[in-house]
Amino acid sequence: MGPLDGVRVIEIASLAPAPFGCMILSDLGADVLRVDRAESCGPQARPRPDPLIRGRRSIGINLRDDAGVSLLLRLAEQADVLVEGFRPGVAERLGFGPDECARRNPRLIFARMTGWGQEGPLSSAAGHDIDYIAIAGALDPIGRAGERPVPPVNLLGDFGGGGMLLALGVLAALVERSRSGRGQVIDAAMVDGSALLTAFLHGLLAAGAWRDERGTNLLDGGAPFYDTYRTADGGYVAVGALEPQFYAALLAGLGLADAGLPAQHDRSGWPVLRERFAEVFASRSRDEWTAAFAGTDACVVPVLALTEAPAHPHTVARNGFIELAGVRQPAPAPRFSRSAARRPAPPPRPGADTDTVLAALGLAGPEIAALRASGTVG
Repeated sequence: MGPLDGVRVIEIASLAPAPFGCMILSDLGADVLRVDRAESCGPQARPRPDPLIRGRRSIGINLRDDAGVSLLLRLAEQADVLVEGFRPGVAERLGFGPDECARRNPRLIFARMTGWGQEGPLSSAAGHDIDYIAIAGALDPIGRAGERPVPPVNLLGDFGGGGMLLALGVLAALVERSRSGRGQVIDAAMVDGSALLTAFLHGLLAAGAWRDERGTNLLDGGAPFYDTYRTADGGYVAVGALEPQFYAALLAGLGLADAGLPAQHDRSGWPVLRERFAEVFASRSRDEWTAAFAGTDACVVPVLALTEAPAHPHTVARNGFIELAGVRQPAPAPRFSRSAARRPAPPPRPGADTDTVLAALGLAGPEIAALRASGTVG
């Protein structure tokens, strides 16, 4: 049933980072109840093919209605965790801030997912992934030398520095609560998480092993033996031959072992290495190079598209992808030896579990019908 079996989470519907964090909690066995907007529910509502909201139940509540907020607080009394992704102060204005929830349930963990955090000069400003990683120093190192920074999709801020950090915070708070018996507030900010992801680079910078100059370093595409190369068919291979033995295998596979090339870590010779590597890789297709380096330690693999990744033999062998409601998507991770989580359920139709959840709170059929007629629930 998963290591989080029995943990009850209320998720206030939002976009990207908080749903990703709640997806992780759900994948690991938590019972996640998603609170969707009442107006998004109804007979015409359909499940969205979004992996981020898989494995949930859904209730539709109008949180701008006092009766709706009262229902949410009743749900919070029975929950372990509440997750919200509003700007600072919005939950308080609506009537279900952390203080109000703590009065109802002192054991509740109130997890707040924002871009800028709960305080600071930018805390109430609008922003997106690219803004958070820019301020955190995580965007500047990404890109080619002499060119502008390249947004890494929205993986660093929204998901790595956001949703993943949120899930980690919830798990840590659950462990602490097992000792203290008390809940607490988690301030998970994407700008903080994005900065946290750069800790390794700050260490290299302090040691003099990293230049604060994009595209000139060992791991940012500056080194010719840690980069991507175009192949004859227009595909790409990724090369990560950092260690001497791996670099030797790379040269052997490329037929360059006796080519009299500059030494691996002679930076003045990197342009020569890059030119020769590019020339040789362009002589065969991506799949031909994949076959040529198979079974070696050259650290050369194909660059796969999103549509190709699920079919790679290693991924297939590990059952790394699943299909839910016709959508191929990554399987839950990590894996556990004793408490494996069950297969996630498909994303719910908004409000599909409203009646069941309200009945569990003790509301009778006529009461539920009245709430629906007033627009309090959907």
